Amino acid sequence: MQTELTQALSELKKNHLKVTKQRKALLGCLLQNQDHYHDVTLVDEYMRKQFPGMSHNTIYRNIKEFEEVGMVEQQVQGDRARVKYQCDFRHLHHHHFICQNCGKVTELKECPMDVFEAQLPGYDIVGHRIELYGICPDCQKLLAKS
Repeated sequence: MQTELTQALSELKKNHLKVTKQRKALLGCLLQNQDHYHDVTLVDEYMRKQFPGMSHNTIYRNIKEFEEVGMVEQQVQGDRARVKYQCDFRHLHHHHFICQNCGKVTELKECPMDVFEAQLPGYDIVGHRIELYGICPDCQKLLAKS
């Protein structure tokens, strides 16, 4: 985890964001489980335990700044926001399979946009996000045993 934290701090500096003990703690929280999304309210609770005087706005602003520079990915489902540390700075554009049982996130290597672009001649696509949901092999094995 120390290597990832060093890389994350380097990304902060590269993007002209100050390295503070609060930002280090936030990154540490997200790095603890890189292959899962974290509920933003739980991240907020963790940070406020570490820094009791820290406001909700500061925590959410830092998460937003991290997202803007590609350090975290955010997922919103209904009224629930979740974030995950971006683990591959060389391939910022990617998609995920998310296990609905354990929440594990697996990065997909290919982007299917060519298929969609072919169906939309003349359209100007300005962005997209593709996530697949299901049950990972580990959870399938566990569920089959029960």
